Amino acid sequence: MVNSDDLPQDGYPQAPPVPQRGRGAVLNVRHRFEGDQRDAVDDGWAAPEAAPPALRTEVAVERARKILSRNDSPDIPFDRAINPYRGCEHGCVYCFARPTHAYLGWSPGLDFETRLVAKANAVEALRAELGRPGYRMDVINIGSATDAYQPIERQWKLTRGLLELLLETRHPVSLVTKGGLVARDVDLLARLAELNLVAVYVSVATLDGRVARTLEPRAAAPRRRLDAVRELSGAGVPVGVSLAPVIPFITDDRLEHVLEAAKDAGARAAFYTMLRLPWEVKDVFSDWLDAHFPDRKARVLHCLEDLRGGRLNDARFGSRMRGQGVWADLIAQRFARAARKLGLADRRIELEMGLFRPPAREPRSGAPVESRQMPLFG
Repeated sequence: MVNSDDLPQDGYPQAPPVPQRGRGAVLNVRHRFEGDQRDAVDDGWAAPEAAPPALRTEVAVERARKILSRNDSPDIPFDRAINPYRGCEHGCVYCFARPTHAYLGWSPGLDFETRLVAKANAVEALRAELGRPGYRMDVINIGSATDAYQPIERQWKLTRGLLELLLETRHPVSLVTKGGLVARDVDLLARLAELNLVAVYVSVATLDGRVARTLEPRAAAPRRRLDAVRELSGAGVPVGVSLAPVIPFITDDRLEHVLEAAKDAGARAAFYTMLRLPWEVKDVFSDWLDAHFPDRKARVLHCLEDLRGGRLNDARFGSRMRGQGVWADLIAQRFARAARKLGLADRRIELEMGLFRPPAREPRSGAPVESRQMPLFG
């Protein structure tokens, strides 16, 4: 029997979401700048077993005028960040950056993880900004919105280029990633670590591989991320673990196990964030629940409403990262107790701030790099 609440105006029941292998979002959700609305309906003609065609990843090229983005949020421990890519192939269904794709006229759903943009001149743009006379140095975070170690970094190597420049200028940097590819750059990260100029935070929401494959399908497997923590830590790179996001009835039950595994791998710090559902992310996440956890959907969403003052999202500073109420307090107490027991500091790793030197200017009109004037004082 069809519930009349599930019927659109034309009388057909809405088609159930069908997940695509290797993708997090189920659909291309409508974004807030669209004028038209389209709904998928089941008219009885489609074969129920037919799988949707596989979507290929497309990469467009952008030349950025500026590469440093600024923020004044009291919830974030840095005021500047670099994201060398727009969109993210990892496909994390909960990603708070998904709504940024709407500014490009693309959907925060499947478009976000299949239609990517590489800022091809990221290194040159950063060199220009660091070389400006008025530049005031502070820690730069790489990967605050979209992951700097997503799969296309293997070909583009923009993140590696940025690290080379930051090492050259002795500029402090922090990294946040779910990509095992971060271990590729252990040589640069170890040299930065010798000067206390880098901290790497590896995000691990769950150790359950089955959940991770649907929640963040093209990110490194949880165990592979812990291997990266182990490799970096063994090379002297300070590593923390971000338990993010905590999702009620999906990932919250293994919180302590994630922290234990992180400590065993060599992490020295940890923090967590509660699931956030800004703008279109709530639709992407709701469709994902329909496809993968229909039996838990109501419980998950009701718990999120309890955390967010009766709404699915609360954008207020001070509460958006941790939530509020009894359930939020319980998670905070569990995390604090486990982190204290394991000796994992619930804070950011402090970095050296006094070594920065502006980058050498690029040579003019084809002059060889060797012709650059050396600094007067070495």
